[in-house]
Amino acid sequence: MAHLRIGSRGSKLALWQAEHIAALLEKQGHTTAIEIIKTTGDKITDVALAQVGTKGMFTKEIEEALRDGHIDLAVHSLKDLPTEIDPAFALAAIPAREDPRDAFISQRHGRFDDLPQGAVVGTSSLRRQAQLQALRPDLKFVPLRGNIDTRLRKLALGDFAAIILAAAGLRRLGLDAEIRAYFPPEVMCPAVGQGALAVETRASDAATQEAVAFLDHAATRNAVLCERALLRRLGGGCQVPIGAYAICSDSGLTLRAIVAPPGGGTVLTAGQNGKAAEPLGIAVAEALLAQGAQQILDAVYNSGAAVPEQP
Repeated sequence: MAHLRIGSRGSKLALWQAEHIAALLEKQGHTTAIEIIKTTGDKITDVALAQVGTKGMFTKEIEEALRDGHIDLAVHSLKDLPTEIDPAFALAAIPAREDPRDAFISQRHGRFDDLPQGAVVGTSSLRRQAQLQALRPDLKFVPLRGNIDTRLRKLALGDFAAIILAAAGLRRLGLDAEIRAYFPPEVMCPAVGQGALAVETRASDAATQEAVAFLDHAATRNAVLCERALLRRLGGGCQVPIGAYAICSDSGLTLRAIVAPPGGGTVLTAGQNGKAAEPLGIAVAEALLAQGAQQILDAVYNSGAAVPEQP
């Protein structure tokens, strides 16, 4: 059995994720220690994510610690991990996915449709904003940064009529009661990899890869690799309005994806079934490009905001 040093961001949610993986490793007889590493994304809290032009803004410093041998493995929210991984690293395990949906949180309104004309909604995700603005162009969307507690506190102070968060983070922290409603994936297509975790190791570290292999969930891996192949083909980043959600079943994979114009408008949608993850992701991306997705993405990249190259 090994002593495994786990790298993690320091937020409450990131630590829950790292401690969850640590507990599973300890059940296998390993000992663990969690090393908290502050990332670029943690240091920049007063700027909307779409204005921060840093690739791997929530993973870069953790990967540096992994490369230097200060930690043995890293635990990430998979949607934060760039689709192009440095060959020095391996995506050693993708555990079973938590709920991938987005959640509606409000103190005064039970559903998104109940929001009054002109209500203020907090979200820093162009993906969420663009899809919801297509449904409700009357609403005002305002950037919302910070950890989950900070965002909930801003809601409680009355800064927003509602906020939109990933259901997975709320559920992991035992905050299910804050959720007033879930957005079905066909109404709000989730972010690539939303709800999934990534366990990253050095590519050369066969012993650690073997130690974490039991964590890997084949159906989740297939689904998120399909989504990531689509994102990689579109060249999108974490704040570009791209959504993708794949479901793995006995008959194969089903992938649905969207590209949504910022500020509202017609949301481009494509979906297909397939057997192999990467070819399916690329095929659905090509279908979106054929509908005009490139023009939407170009408009985002040329809008004057620096957008992260990858999620």
